[in-house]
Amino acid sequence: MDTESASAPAERRHVAPAVPPAPRTPQETGIPILFLTELVCKILYVRGQVFLSDLTAQMKLPVSVVEPLIAFLRTEKMCESNRRGISGTDADVCYNLTEMGRERAAQYMQHNAYVGAAPVPLEAYCAQVERQSVALMHTTRALVEAEFADIVVDPRVLEKFGAAMNSGRAIFVYGPAGSGKTYLAERLRGLLKGSVLVPHAIMVDREVLPFYDTLVHHALPEDRRANTSIDRLNIPDQRWVRIERPAVLVGGELTLDMLDVKFDTGTRLYHAPTHLKANNGIFIIDDLGRQRCSAVELMNRWIVPMDRREDYLSLMSGYKFPVPFDMVIVFSSNFEPEQLADGAFLRRLGYKIRVGAVTEEQYRQLFQGVCARYDMAYDEECFRYLLDEHHAKEDRPLLACYPRDILNQLRDQARYYVRAPELNKGGLSWAWQNYFAGADTDTKAPAAPTGSGLFYDRRNRTTQGGST
Repeated sequence: MDTESASAPAERRHVAPAVPPAPRTPQETGIPILFLTELVCKILYVRGQVFLSDLTAQMKLPVSVVEPLIAFLRTEKMCESNRRGISGTDADVCYNLTEMGRERAAQYMQHNAYVGAAPVPLEAYCAQVERQSVALMHTTRALVEAEFADIVVDPRVLEKFGAAMNSGRAIFVYGPAGSGKTYLAERLRGLLKGSVLVPHAIMVDREVLPFYDTLVHHALPEDRRANTSIDRLNIPDQRWVRIERPAVLVGGELTLDMLDVKFDTGTRLYHAPTHLKANNGIFIIDDLGRQRCSAVELMNRWIVPMDRREDYLSLMSGYKFPVPFDMVIVFSSNFEPEQLADGAFLRRLGYKIRVGAVTEEQYRQLFQGVCARYDMAYDEECFRYLLDEHHAKEDRPLLACYPRDILNQLRDQARYYVRAPELNKGGLSWAWQNYFAGADTDTKAPAAPTGSGLFYDRRNRTTQGGST
């Protein structure tokens, strides 16, 4: 292990951003009061009778903010209190809309059906992204070695990845299918330690853009402080959620319209683009060149945001607004860089890292690891047979996916015959012919599987990865 000290960068990496204090009045939310009253109406319209405590929980706002909104609605004859709970406290008051209130709320729902947490202003979101930017993080050799200690990978490749993570520029990973590009790219997420804050929703030009997405954002437990009169000023703003730094992976399903704000006319809700939700994290585009949009179109869409670290999005009304473009962009492809982009774009790719075949020793480690996972006794003579009689004679490179995919077939065959899996030369030849669509007329081979196993995880005794 390198003797360099990584304590200072590690400390910076793990500093959790402070949650802003909760607003105490409607004005302190930064959101127009009229919008907040409309949001209260829509919640009551959807839920019917709602206790004040439930209303504040859904809006993620304190009672001191919600009560004035309710008072205004009651003054306008749009809302009324129905009954009190057993305790008789204000928090137990139950509210519902009047007939006039329901008519108004129906109109609000026709414009925008959002009924979640109160949003934060766009300016507040942009400022928060800047405070927790990935550019403020540092990666050292010690951190990289610790993160990748449990997998078999070329140290020279790790050195390039480590340097690339410090550059703040996009990374282009390329090589043959099955070499482990996608798995390595996903493991880079482990170098982005610490937590970040994201809002439940963002207000843009009086429109709501729902943001927090449980499919992308993994929430972390937050320390809850006592809601007492002594500590009232330190209550955190519940409109923010503490999450792990996001890691987003998209593949062939990516289209250009997925990179813009969309309005669903059916649900009457806006949808934030996936890459915006990846801010302060890592965004991986897998199988570049196989999307429904061309690689040139995709790269032209991002050539300016990658350079200026700022993107521009538009609402249905045509209103255009800037947003941060703060993430580690990783392009993964089976194509050479020159086949997909011109010189102007390639210059903006800070690192072009090739992931190819592994060495014989690394291949042996992968093979032994899969054998251990399947409780299959490793045999060096069988391993040499695989290398000499199949890889060498057919000039097949030693790709990281092959050990798992080939030994998988021996395990499947053993299950068919209800016996323990066994490593032998005949079985290896049978699996090889199945995998590479061999022309053995005595063997009825099933459809050849796709190469998906990438690296053997020693810690969990599993081989992980996705199709590359």
